[in-house]
Amino acid sequence: MNIVMVTNTYLPHIGGVARSIESFTREYRLRGHRVLVVAPEFPGQPENECDVVRIPAIQNFNGSDFSVVLPAPGVLSDALERFEPDIIHSHHPYLLGMTALRKARKRDLPLVFTHHTLYERYTHYVPGDSPTLARFVIELATRYANLTDHVFAPSESVATLIRKRGVKVPVTVVPTGVEMERFEHGDGRGMRRRLGIVDDDFVVGHVGRLAAEKNLDFLAKAVRDFLLVHPRSRFLIVGRGPAAEEIAMVFAASGLSDRIHMTGALDGTALRDAYHAMDVFAFSSKSETQGMVLTEAMAAGVPVVALDASGVGELVQDGEQGRLLRDEDIVGFTAALRWIHDLPPSARGRMNDAVRQRAREWSMSRTADRALAVYEGLLGTLRTGPIEELDEWHGMLERIKAEWDIVKGVAGAAGAAIATDSRPGNGR
Repeated sequence: MNIVMVTNTYLPHIGGVARSIESFTREYRLRGHRVLVVAPEFPGQPENECDVVRIPAIQNFNGSDFSVVLPAPGVLSDALERFEPDIIHSHHPYLLGMTALRKARKRDLPLVFTHHTLYERYTHYVPGDSPTLARFVIELATRYANLTDHVFAPSESVATLIRKRGVKVPVTVVPTGVEMERFEHGDGRGMRRRLGIVDDDFVVGHVGRLAAEKNLDFLAKAVRDFLLVHPRSRFLIVGRGPAAEEIAMVFAASGLSDRIHMTGALDGTALRDAYHAMDVFAFSSKSETQGMVLTEAMAAGVPVVALDASGVGELVQDGEQGRLLRDEDIVGFTAALRWIHDLPPSARGRMNDAVRQRAREWSMSRTADRALAVYEGLLGTLRTGPIEELDEWHGMLERIKAEWDIVKGVAGAAGAAIATDSRPGNGR
């Protein structure tokens, strides 16, 4: 098959969506399929990329590390003409996701959409953030999903949620699989030596983008309290983002700056070795739909302490692969870290084995099989939605144009939605 992946974020951006697309693309190509990735320009992007179309973009939207695409219809149309796609797979409901919808309809191609993100958890990046805007982005994603032929949900909890929100098209749970061979073996001791961590120190680890929606203030305070009572412990943080300085300040205020290690973003063997340098993986995000870093840590044999949020409960069984906490409580989270710390060596070894076994259930080969089966089922069974659907969709997009042009981002939805709610007769 010739598969087009359309995304608002891609390498070298570090994040779950970009890494998901990279993983699926690699697996599909290994199986003989062609994949064309359509993505924004990013600083430091690789040169001479194979089958990647880059769209001009505004960088660092509203202080984030995301790009906002600008129009380049000729570039994409020419690339699609040459590529001759069989199916288009959109990874966002806005910006280039809108382009994916138009191109699929114009070329009579099946359109798949992966609902990677709980978009309402990211509205703080948009001017005018409010409950109204959160409702608006939920509505936007739901209506977009219903204009596609099939939706992939990264976890069963997300599948249940989006069905409740009104997604009517078929939904299949297709998590991003972990590439076991990339993470199963690593040089944790070598990474510790490079960071100045001795072999006997207990290392709490975390990997991810360092941003407000990841609930990192809670995580930092819970790990800080653990370090305060365990002098032979360290905190290893892999990632970059706007919250890095705030995290560092939490530890500096308690005199613990020399016991945290912030490496910035890592990839390849360095990321693998970082996982193997950890004794436990700490995760407190409530905005994930899957949490790919969890499966990577588990593939490396690292037990997890996490909050029971969407996409996490399917992976971690409390007491089996670590601890899964229902309540967002710093004392409870710290106690769970201590529980892992206090396990005797034999029990910890059994847990390491259980963690790896659980990760194998989320292998990339299994999830790619599931995705490709859906693609194949869609070929030759094209769906052309009623014209009323597109009219409704375009009417919705007019609201987004209230402040900015559509191609400069969904930010305009904030002012448009708030203005609508504030008019006389709207219940205020």
